[in-house]
Amino acid sequence: MPELPEVENVRRTLEGLVKGKTIEEVIVTYPNLVKEPDDAELFKEMLRGETIEEVKRRGKFLLIYVTRYVIVSHLRMEGKYMLHDSEDTVDKHTHVRFRFTDGTELRYKDVRKFGTMHLFEKGTEFIVMPLADLGPEPFSTELTPMYLQEKLQKTARKVKVALLDQRILVGLGNIYVDEVLFRSRIHPEREASSLTQEEFETLYKEIVATLSEAVERGGSTIRTYVNSQGKVGSFQERLYVYGRKGEPCETCGTLLEKTVVGGRGTHYCPACQPKS
Repeated sequence: MPELPEVENVRRTLEGLVKGKTIEEVIVTYPNLVKEPDDAELFKEMLRGETIEEVKRRGKFLLIYVTRYVIVSHLRMEGKYMLHDSEDTVDKHTHVRFRFTDGTELRYKDVRKFGTMHLFEKGTEFIVMPLADLGPEPFSTELTPMYLQEKLQKTARKVKVALLDQRILVGLGNIYVDEVLFRSRIHPEREASSLTQEEFETLYKEIVATLSEAVERGGSTIRTYVNSQGKVGSFQERLYVYGRKGEPCETCGTLLEKTVVGGRGTHYCPACQPKS
């Protein structure tokens, strides 16, 4: 699933491709993707004649702002946006097409059909689900070591599970939690409440540093991720633990291990990340 760095790179490339374009019509061939309104025909009608003003991001969600509304889009596992000429052949996995007055189309392709789209009036998008209960952005002033300590010391959950909770902090998924915990020298199965003040400070620093580096490198292409220009990311070349079970740790040489934490495959170094 695309995490914050991947979604941010989709946002950047997508805005450059579609900003200022006016929607002539919307074609929806898989109505279940549209969650709000609950009628895909109304979704299409509301967007007709709207002009795309900007594309923002909140956590792992894309926010496409048009004249009167906001499209809140979650890519989930396989969702992709690409710009095409209207006459281009339509892939069978393309489920939503935003046809513009200039003869181009923004196409949403989703092999697994897990993605979602909500359409809200501007100004209401943050007070209703799915955005209403999200935690702070990793790069915002709201996120501090003290904030992490306050939130995580209240839970008996394992630290990896807590960091995956988007109500505590948005944007971190399985890949980057593993990488952040390795860089912080924290075992993923430790109880979040057991961390020391120094560890909270290190955790905060590594969250910001890891995600910043990943954004600048275009995200991680582990399976099929590409941005809206069809380009892959390169941060996977810098991964220390994720996907490297059985390989030697680059820091100490110990063979990396994989376990399951909170139902998620979890990679770590048993030497660099002691459990006790």
